[in-house]
Amino acid sequence: MKDEKKAPKLRFKGFTDDWEQCKLGDVFSFLKNSTLSRSELNYESGKFKYIHYGDILTKFGDITDTRNFSVPFVTTPEKVIRLEKYFLQNGDVVIADTAEDSMVGKVTEIQNPDPFPTVSGLHTIPIRPNKEFAAGFLGHYMNAPFYHDQLFKLMQGVKVLSLSKSAVIQTKINSPSYCEQRLISRMINLIDGTITLHEEKKRQLERLKSALLQKMFADKSGYPAIRFEGFDKAWEERKLKELGDIQTGNTPPTSDSDNYSLDGVLWVTPTDIKSLVISNTAKKLSQVGVTKARIAKAGSILVTSIASIGKNTLLRMDAGFNQQINSLTPTSENDSYFLLTQSEKWSEKMKQIAASATMQIVNKTEFSNISTYVPVHKEEQEKIGSFFKHLDDTIALHQQKINNINSVKKSLLQKMFI
Repeated sequence: MKDEKKAPKLRFKGFTDDWEQCKLGDVFSFLKNSTLSRSELNYESGKFKYIHYGDILTKFGDITDTRNFSVPFVTTPEKVIRLEKYFLQNGDVVIADTAEDSMVGKVTEIQNPDPFPTVSGLHTIPIRPNKEFAAGFLGHYMNAPFYHDQLFKLMQGVKVLSLSKSAVIQTKINSPSYCEQRLISRMINLIDGTITLHEEKKRQLERLKSALLQKMFADKSGYPAIRFEGFDKAWEERKLKELGDIQTGNTPPTSDSDNYSLDGVLWVTPTDIKSLVISNTAKKLSQVGVTKARIAKAGSILVTSIASIGKNTLLRMDAGFNQQINSLTPTSENDSYFLLTQSEKWSEKMKQIAASATMQIVNKTEFSNISTYVPVHKEEQEKIGSFFKHLDDTIALHQQKINNINSVKKSLLQKMFI
């Protein structure tokens, strides 16, 4: 029977031939994977590198250059001979066959497995193409929507999803000429490289922020290690209740729909706290709901105090919030962004309080009595707050660029693959 021919919506100029379609089992051989235990692995040294399904789900992209990734080494000498038949080669593809969500079926294409031979480990399906594909094409293609969507109806399980070899072997693979494969792969590699660049810049800024948080805020000595010029007085110890008004939120009855509306006042729950400054919430309060809620004023810092302890955000507008959150509305003598930045240190103390209690909770009294150190002059608070705001904005900018580029990539994968 003649193979079905297809073509994608978006192509490089000069390519018009339809893509060839075939079953995965017709163009791939299934390799054996290793089932070594964690006790036989080591991150420091050894003879072989070992790819676990968790590495594919959380660490690896479409392509894995094993020279650039920290993966466990196999260290047990007596396993050497047994592992030789499992060595991966350039162009081999490793499929994660287990996950707790739809990430099951994510793949990575192996590149440069030398100088340390690499083996595919627990809960993986390693496969090897029987014909030549352009470097990187398979990794990009098999993570793209057309191919990955085929796997959804093949998944088994409820809480933990899994794929079998017998299911994967029936999936369909479409591919163009080698030349077109190479152009597609190069373009997506360029996009991935740009994403990686912004991710690394973001990580560097986050590491810088972490270091500066330790040096620009005073400890028990009352003096920070790094200060802005013109400030030399010791910081003063204060309890949070001395820095502003503290409230614990509440929940207007959700059974009464009159308390909520689509375009009302923000109503914050812990799941809404995803960034340092909050701008939107899943639910909003109606004018009726506002009268039943506890409202924190713009400039307040919200801190989660039950279960997910110490998630912090700053309000730019008045908002209600639920009983899992405490708010601190700074007095006029204190700077909101300074306190928001410092709240990362409050969180550390809150987690200690919660860890010593029967329930994971920091009540209003405990929250109010957390002690911290603040500058004598508000001007120093404002300089520190402004500095960290600029740093946070730059980190957020890189994250936004990452999100935008990922959106472009997602759109291209939908249009350039079939």
